[in-house]
Amino acid sequence: MLHTLKKYLFLFLLILNINNIYTAENPYIFIDSNAQDMVKVLTSNSNLFESDREAYENKIKEIFEPMIDFRRVSASVMGKKYYLLATKEQRGEFIDIFKDSLLDTYAETLAQWGESTISTEFPKDNFLTKKFESFESNVEVKQILNTGTSEYPISYKLRKSDNGWKIVNIIINGVNLGLTFRNQFQALAISHNEDIEVTLKNWVSDAGDAGIS
Repeated sequence: MLHTLKKYLFLFLLILNINNIYTAENPYIFIDSNAQDMVKVLTSNSNLFESDREAYENKIKEIFEPMIDFRRVSASVMGKKYYLLATKEQRGEFIDIFKDSLLDTYAETLAQWGESTISTEFPKDNFLTKKFESFESNVEVKQILNTGTSEYPISYKLRKSDNGWKIVNIIINGVNLGLTFRNQFQALAISHNEDIEVTLKNWVSDAGDAGIS
């Protein structure tokens, strides 16, 4: 399954391309509005990939970083055992490493993607009138991504934070990205005799060999 992860990861990142509305109170509007901006971002920034790679990646980082709870996601990817084995400094290091690996994958594939349409499954109740505090702490939002040739069901796992909604996991076409990355980290740690420092140093290269980056 790992050889397909790059495709699913890219779809994950693709849907998160947004216009800095991460403080939206309503998680359904939050996800839907972000998704509908996808095509505009794709078409307006693809030329930077060749002409100014650094500017291109900085633009992606500016848009992408506020959407994800990287601290929570990276801790989940490490898993309880290795998170506890890691020092505070190593945990912080992995947040940066993991974030960069996502951004690198995104930058390499964004320019190659065509137009898509996305539809969100809205609840039947009066969700538009609900305030931030009225929602549960954890919410799932579902979408269908249509690339013109394929359809991918997407399930977002969102969690409340002091800065609004944050995405903590996503399932694309049946592939749980958080769980897949966790399995990858555990396998990598075992292959390096559970040496956290060595595991972190080899995350990008080893993950790349498995089709992650």
